[in-house]
Amino acid sequence: MRRVLRPPARAAAVRDQGRARRRVRYLAGQPGEDRTVTAAQGDVRGRGGAGHVAREPEGVVSWLTTTDHKKVGVLYMVTAFLFFLVAGAFSILMRAELAAPGLQLMDLGTYNELFTMHGTAMIFFFATPMVVGLANYFVPLQLGAADVAFPRLNAFTYWLFLFSALIVFGGFFVAAGAAAFGWYGYPPLSTATYSPGLGADLWVMGLLLSGVASILGAVNLLATIFAMRAPGLTMFRLPLFTWNILVTSVLMLFTFPVIGAALAMLFIDRNLGGSFFTAEGDPLVYQHLFWFFGHPEVYIIALPFFGIVSEIVPVFSRKPLFGYKAFVFATVLIGAYSFSVWAHHMFTTGAIAALFFTITSFLIAIPTGVKFFGWIATMWRGRIWLATPMLHCLGMMGMFLIGGITGVFLASAPIDYALHDTYYVVAHMHYVLFGTGVFAMFAGVFYWFPKMTGRMLDERLGAIQFWLVFIGFNLTFFPMHQLGIDGMPRRVGDYLAATGWTDLNFVSTAGTAVIALGVVIFLYNFVTSLSHGPLAGDDPWGGHTLEWATSSPPPHHNFARLPPITSDRPVLDERLALGPRQGGEPIQPPASRSQEGRRRRG
Repeated sequence: MRRVLRPPARAAAVRDQGRARRRVRYLAGQPGEDRTVTAAQGDVRGRGGAGHVAREPEGVVSWLTTTDHKKVGVLYMVTAFLFFLVAGAFSILMRAELAAPGLQLMDLGTYNELFTMHGTAMIFFFATPMVVGLANYFVPLQLGAADVAFPRLNAFTYWLFLFSALIVFGGFFVAAGAAAFGWYGYPPLSTATYSPGLGADLWVMGLLLSGVASILGAVNLLATIFAMRAPGLTMFRLPLFTWNILVTSVLMLFTFPVIGAALAMLFIDRNLGGSFFTAEGDPLVYQHLFWFFGHPEVYIIALPFFGIVSEIVPVFSRKPLFGYKAFVFATVLIGAYSFSVWAHHMFTTGAIAALFFTITSFLIAIPTGVKFFGWIATMWRGRIWLATPMLHCLGMMGMFLIGGITGVFLASAPIDYALHDTYYVVAHMHYVLFGTGVFAMFAGVFYWFPKMTGRMLDERLGAIQFWLVFIGFNLTFFPMHQLGIDGMPRRVGDYLAATGWTDLNFVSTAGTAVIALGVVIFLYNFVTSLSHGPLAGDDPWGGHTLEWATSSPPPHHNFARLPPITSDRPVLDERLALGPRQGGEPIQPPASRSQEGRRRRG
């Protein structure tokens, strides 16, 4: 064979690439081998450019300039939770206004701005970014990887998300006020004729940027999952949280360009004389585009939280998950079905294939039911440990079940004609989204807080917070079913006493105060536990997946060693192989700070 001579520069580049690949393989390690990462080995640029300099800046500068997936994930989660608090404050103000007939706190224009920005913040700046933050932190850990595939792109998506949110909320500081046409942005209400002013344009531009951030983040997560798995970690050994993130990322790739196109056309209509959604065009096209994004968005939010529940339930039932492959196939089916149901939001518009969308809306309940039966079968005859993460998972299951049952009624076109745009829809939506997102978020925080910080949250305060949020949630949203049946329309800032809606509205408003108290207790628990919580150790719960194979918090490059990977639960397999004398027994519940105090006094 004739020898091929390479130019010196190309030959050097090939050698450098080979060394980089060998360094990545060294850091990943073979299953069961020690791979201690020293400071000198910290500057690694492997597949996808995953790597950082050995010494990063310290303090605030390190957070502003970081490309570490763990810090980026924390930035996402903290920022998303701040927007959750802001949106929650808006909801308290709205409920205070509706506690009694008449205008008490604000005019109707301000009320319109609040409910628009409440929905926008909860969907685009809390739920979706919280999912991305959890994925950023834990997907590489569950894969046994040193980082995400594209660390700099990862950091860029966070800043893009943050600035998009600031642009949207900047509408409160312009003369015409913030957007006031609802978080859907339906024309003609969102056109320049009925919503003049810069605030509406800021809303459109901010959501466009937010969509770009989501698309780039999805590409990064998909590349990480497909290209950076540890040796032995096949697709059917992936943790279910990672599987759900994979399907969610695919949904993001297909849906956010659609809503981006709709928003771009709306911006052209508003500012450049376009006629996409005017009477000369077709306003209903916007609704089709929005809901082709909007219903998969429900599962973009729900699926990762389903994944969290699927991680927690086996650990706290002391059993392997029942039906792993059934969960995987159900997740894929939910993602596929979510593109076939969008027009059930549009039954009252007229020219809709109502029967088709009714049937597909019923069918999507089947793979979701597979997940529920799998969770129940996992708990059946298990040694259930009702720690705070498990309590929140059980709460999520109950609330999503109620939301799913009410959704069956709304999926029927004749019933939807009667209940469309009433408070029944508000109740259904919150049982599905709040019931899933918030309860599962708290479950994930309590479960993974020890891994992120090395300390435990207080279990007693966690249980109190759970019951307050659970009771307050049902006080707030369950009465709305009856309000909707009685005919109370959504998105109104006032009503007459003669309607008979006062008592149920007062109960609903009282419930928001109970939720707020629960959230305050969580914040106190979170802040105090950061410095005074009991030390957690590396694996306080007896976890099953690879994030529990490293220290708490994880080192810069995540792993010093990887256990042998022969199933979807490698850490559990290794613990059981060691036997009870080497730590094979399940970990016992850690004592809370109050229990430790009583023990010392005793």
